[in-house]
Amino acid sequence: MLTFLALTSVALLGIVPEQSQAIVIYTGWERHALVGSDIRLSCSFFSWRWTSEDVTFSWTYRPDGSRDAISIFHYTGGAAYLDNKGPFRDRLEFVGNPGRRDGSILLKNLELSDNGTFTCDAKNPPDIVGRPSSVRLLVFEKVPIQAGVITGAIIGVVLGLLLLIVVIYYLMRFLVARRVFSLSVSKHGKKKKEGSQQRQIKV
Repeated sequence: MLTFLALTSVALLGIVPEQSQAIVIYTGWERHALVGSDIRLSCSFFSWRWTSEDVTFSWTYRPDGSRDAISIFHYTGGAAYLDNKGPFRDRLEFVGNPGRRDGSILLKNLELSDNGTFTCDAKNPPDIVGRPSSVRLLVFEKVPIQAGVITGAIIGVVLGLLLLIVVIYYLMRFLVARRVFSLSVSKHGKKKKEGSQQRQIKV
């Protein structure tokens, strides 16, 4: 009887529990950085609902060669909880904006031992069902040869295009000046010829 009354009340008042929908979480695929530098690891999500006041973000870290992941960051209830004992003690900063569905973190003063996989999970109640997204971090002592070659190629192409633009610009100026000079000489010669013919007529 009580169950029937409760269901009837819910139906009459229009109080229907919100159904949870899937949430999609996004991070990068792979990030490269140098020893001693800082890097931002981005995390955002898509949800059909407005951003909840109870939105949460969690980051875990699994070092290369390890099967176990450790929690390094958690955001909930409007407060950020940083890793104070783990490998990123005093080197992790929350730089996201939960109101804009941004749960990004900043890793400072990177070390070679920081290589590993970082996984972000987000919840936007009642949307709490979603697959966490992972990004792999590779830290190098110096720019990798492949990256250096690609960077050099890009710089070479840009410089080549700039040089080509300069050459075309001066070539166009030369052709225009030559054309103007030719027209000027032709016009001057025509006037001189007409003057000579007029003098011959008078004679």
